[in-house]
Formats: sequence, C-alpha cells, structure tokens
Amino acid sequence: MATKASKTATNMAERIRQRSPKRVFINNIDSYTSKHISKFLSECVLGADADGENEEEEERRTSDHIGEKSFHVVGTVSGSPEEEEEKEEDDRPYLLEEYSNMNRDALLSKLMLCDVVIYNITQHAEQVDEALWAVTALHDQMETFSAPKTFILISTVMTWACSKPVDPDDLELPFTDEFFRRRRSHPNFKRHIDLEKRAVKMGKTNRKLFSTYVVASGLQYGMGEQIFHFFFKTSWLGQKERIPVFGDGLNIVPMIHVTDLASVVQNVIEHQPMRYYLLAVDQSHSSMEDIVKAVASVLGPAKIQKRPFEEAFLTQDLSVMEVESLQVNLRMEAVHIKELFSVSWCCESGLLENLDQVVEEFRQTRGLLPLRVCVLGPPAVGKSSVCKQISKHYKLHHITLKETISETIAQLESAVDNYDPEAENDHSAEDLLFSLKESMEQNAGWLEDHLLVKVLKHKLTSNPCRNQGFILDGFPKTCEQAKELFSAPSDEDHESEAETSLSSSQGKIIPEFLLVLDSSDSFLQDQVMNLPERLVQEWNYEQDHFLQRLNRYRETNMEEETVVNFFDEQDLSLLYLEVTSSSETDSLQLMQKIIDTLGPPRNYGCSIQEKEEEERREAEQSMMREEQERAEEMRKEEEEARHRAARWEEWTRRRDEERRHEEDLLEAQTVSMRTYLEEHVMPTLQRGLLECCTARPSDPVDFLAEFLLKHNPSDS
Repeated sequence: MATKASKTATNMAERIRQRSPKRVFINNIDSYTSKHISKFLSECVLGADADGENEEEEERRTSDHIGEKSFHVVGTVSGSPEEEEEKEEDDRPYLLEEYSNMNRDALLSKLMLCDVVIYNITQHAEQVDEALWAVTALHDQMETFSAPKTFILISTVMTWACSKPVDPDDLELPFTDEFFRRRRSHPNFKRHIDLEKRAVKMGKTNRKLFSTYVVASGLQYGMGEQIFHFFFKTSWLGQKERIPVFGDGLNIVPMIHVTDLASVVQNVIEHQPMRYYLLAVDQSHSSMEDIVKAVASVLGPAKIQKRPFEEAFLTQDLSVMEVESLQVNLRMEAVHIKELFSVSWCCESGLLENLDQVVEEFRQTRGLLPLRVCVLGPPAVGKSSVCKQISKHYKLHHITLKETISETIAQLESAVDNYDPEAENDHSAEDLLFSLKESMEQNAGWLEDHLLVKVLKHKLTSNPCRNQGFILDGFPKTCEQAKELFSAPSDEDHESEAETSLSSSQGKIIPEFLLVLDSSDSFLQDQVMNLPERLVQEWNYEQDHFLQRLNRYRETNMEEETVVNFFDEQDLSLLYLEVTSSSETDSLQLMQKIIDTLGPPRNYGCSIQEKEEEERREAEQSMMREEQERAEEMRKEEEEARHRAARWEEWTRRRDEERRHEEDLLEAQTVSMRTYLEEHVMPTLQRGLLECCTARPSDPVDFLAEFLLKHNPSDS
C-alpha cells in the first residue's frame, strides 16, 4: 500500500514537473529558423490543454502555473554585424537570456541548466561541430543530471538528397520516416548525416534520463523567407523582366512553413514520442519551376527564365549551402508527425496553396509595405517637383497622367502586334487600344474620364505599385473622378467574383496620405513668368491657358463636394502645405515636413552592390571635389602670384620714380652750395694741402685747420 502511494506521489510529481515551464536552449537564435522557433515556443502557454485533465489533485497543484509560459527560451547569438543590426531593431523580448562569445566550458554549464537543448544545423554548416560537441558533452554528464533532458537536432532533408528511389518502377512513391535507415546524403552534407546517427545512438543509452531526437526539416519558407528570399526579393523589386529559375526547375522540393516546423518541435518536447527520427515536411510536392512561377505571378512580372544552374553560385544573395539545397529532388511524406501529434498546421497544403498568406507574411515581417501618396494643388505650385523628390527618397513609382497613358498605349500596341490566338486578352487589348486612340482624337489628346480612370486603375493595381507604392501626381481633379477611381462598389453591386476582386483591389489602391499644396495666385503667376519658354510650351502654361486652368481649379475646390472632402471622409492623413517661396532653403523645409508626415521608407535598404556603388560614387565625387579644390587653389595661387608680381612691378616703378625725383630735387638744392664750395672753399683747401705737403708738420690736421682759419674767404 505504501509502495503504491509512493508510486502515485512520484507520478504526480513528474506530471507537475512536466507542467512547470521548461528551460529551452536554442543555438544561433539570431538566425532565421532558430529565431522563429524561439518566438513560437516563447508564446506557448501552460494549461492550454487542461480540459483533458481528470485528477482534481493534479489540477489543484498545477493551477498556480496555468497561464504561465510553457517555455523559457535561452540561446546563443552569432555576434555577426547582421545580428547586431537586427538586435538594434528587435530587442528579442521573447528570450530569457542570450549568450555570445562564450567558451565551451561556460556554454556547457548553461546547457546543464536546461531541460531541452535544440541545435539547428539547417543554415550554418559550422554549427555541426558545436552540435556534436554539445550532444557528446551532455551524454558524458548524463549521470549528474538532476532531471531528464531532451536533445533535439533540427537537421535537413539534404541528408536524404542522394537516396535511391523507394520503388525504381514508381518514381512518384514518396519517402517516409520508415525509410530513414536507407537515406543517403548529399556529398556536402555527410557531416550532417553523421551527426544525426551519433545523436540518435547517444539517446539510446538511457532514454529516461537523456532522450535525443532528429527532426529532418524540409526547406523552410514563410515569415519573411530565407532560402527562397532571393526569388521573393527579385520579384518584389521588379527590376528584372523575368525571374530566373536555375536549372530545369523540374526537381521536387520538400518544404515546410517555419511556424509548422516550430509546432513540430513543440510537440516533440511535450509528448516525448518513442520515434526518434521524424520527417518535417508539408503535403506539397511542388517543383522549383512552379514555386518561382507562382512567386513571380503574385509579386513580380509573372514571367520566368531558366538559367544554367551554375549561375546560382554567382548570386550574392544565395549561400553555397542554399544553392545546393535548391537542387534537392525528393518526394517526401511526414508519416510519424501525423500519427503521433495533433499539429495545428499553418500551411499543411504547402507554399503554393497558401501563397497569399506567405506573401503577406513576407511583406509584414520585412516591413515592405506600400506607401501610397496623392499630391494635389493648383497649376505651377510645384507638384511634380515635390513628387520627384518624394519618389526618389522613398523609391516610389511616380504616376503622371501623360506617362501612364503613353505607357498603356505602348503596352497595348505591343500586345496587338504580338498577337497570340490562344490568349484570351488579345481581343480585349485591341478593343481597348481602339477606344483610347479614338477618345484622344475626339478630345484633343485627352481621354474621357471613364477611360482615364480605367487606365490609372490598371496602373495602380500593377505589382510594382502594389509592392513599393506610388505617388499620384495631380489626379484626381474632381470628386467624381476620385469616387470612380477609389470608391468600392457596395455588396449589392457585386454581381460576380471578378467585381468582388476589383472591389478588393480598389481598397488597396486608395492613398494613405494626401498632400495639398497651395499658394497665392500672384505667386503662381510669377512662377510661370520666370519659367523658360521651353517649359512653358511643354507644360502648356501660356498665359491665357494657365489662367483658365487656375480659375477652373479654384472653382472646382469651391464646390460642395471636392476631392479633398472625398479623401477626408476616407480617414486619410491630410497635410496642407503653403508654398510661399521657391528658394532652396524653403524647399528643403517643405520636404522635411513631408518626410516627418510620411515616416521612414518601407522598402529594402541599399543592397551590398548598391552600397559599394554608392561608396565608389562618393569616393569619386570626393576625389573630384578635392581635385577641383586643388585646381581652384592653384588658380588662386597663380592669380595671387600675378597680382603680387604686378604689385611688385608697380612698387618698383614708383620707387624708381620717387628716387629720381628726390635726386633731381637734391641736385637742384645743392647747386648753390656746390658753386660756393667750388669758388671759395676748394681753392683755399687746395692751397692749404699744398702748404701742408711742403711744410710737413708733425700734426698735419692742426696745421691745415690753422691754415683754413687764417685764410677764411668770408673774413676777407
């Protein structure tokens, strides 16, 4: 009886321990997969499945923990510059502790404090060695464990990449978990499969004390993307007419949404299944070509181009490990996780079936949200200049009526010239082209409102505008145009699925921000008066026509229903800007107000190539400025030298003239003195010298002085 009570108490203590939050270690928590697994586990809550509990005592003992976090997540960070940048943006509140630059002895002491140790080796090959050390060190310390520990190795299906078909006569027969002993790895993933085998072996020593699991994950997608990011990014940017598919694209790629992978890991931790090797893939069997084509259709130009697979290794956005993984060709089925767990799948049917959701995750996770802006104002107020500056700063598509109409006509003409009998849209393209040209002929080069709205709506719903956003320059001009372009029809008006889709698209193209520029009529007229004649002709700003346009704008905005009123009812962010000067300082202040209103850009920052190009351009500009400064300095020195030489020459000339003038003046002043000396002094002095030579006195000076005193001409 006592033994039974002791056993019951032990079981209850074990259940309570299992109900307590578990400390979970995950390596490289700044990497894509580990980060999202960490986030997922940190959001799991104790007591979510408490309805299945039957023992009142257990419920009483565990009730204090209900609502607490199921897992306390700790882990290592790589300490890379990318990780430091991410840390500035995200302080990782889902982590209890994070470790960096830790030696193995210190790291082992942290691992010993954890109930679960997870090593993800799907992204960084260098983590294989650390994972092998970790599982070996824990296995060696097993006897000192204070409680059971679990080691989960998140590996990759690349350890199956070279496996022979299950049935050579039926190549579509999928691999399942039962065939894991027959798996053969890709040549560059032999260390991965060796680690899988050693981890499984160590877990068999004493499963109650130290259990190990291998989760062979398909290529992960979702939540911003990692391995497929190149294709999402290239499609989103829209800079290529065709998205590359490396190789023939016929290989079947086993995949799993990263959130579903995290859910599998959670189930392994909570249920501790007897199966120690688990495949983690969704139900899809999509080829690489289908994947890229689908992404290109939703985000990009909807066209692909097959390229030699070797070109993938030249793509800077893909690591060698990722390029090799994109070559995998496996049909796989995750049998064990379906039998053992009740996984709350996010994308069980795969990427293609859930592409809209995955694309939205891509946009939200990476902050790639379109910025939609409309700029209105009277003619000559500077709308186009402001739009160009905003477009450049935020990398938006600048939408003008003239360019949009010309672009649409060119596209329709190209579609008609390249007629495809099997295409459904060729006849409609021809009809629309005829309507546009006919309307422009009848309206002096302008389109009727319903055609103009149709052309603009097609432009604004295009993938580039849906991705990056747009800035609409000077349209709509009337409330009716605004309603037709942006108002969604009521539910009663939805007669077809196509109209419902159109209604949804209209909701996605309505601007978020309305900028209304305005100025006095006198200022606007002065602006036009100071324009070059070429621009006056180009913008049709001849005096009479300009005044008509200005008056029409003022009258339209005095009506009861105006464009601004329409947008105001849509709860847009509205900014009025008064333009009073065209000076550079005032323009900069105006742009700063706009930037403060619109907020930071919502697109990709500069790529590595763009940064290098920008640095090179800045270096060239710096060298050019320095060269110009040196040239200017030399020019100034030469000019100063010329001025100095000229000044020296002028000074020398003036000095010589002054000296000659002084000499002439002195000569004129000394004539009388010289004459007196020659007539009176010099003869007496000559006689005195002759007398001195004749007498040869002992003191010639006194003798000569006495002689001059005696024979002074003035005394005679």
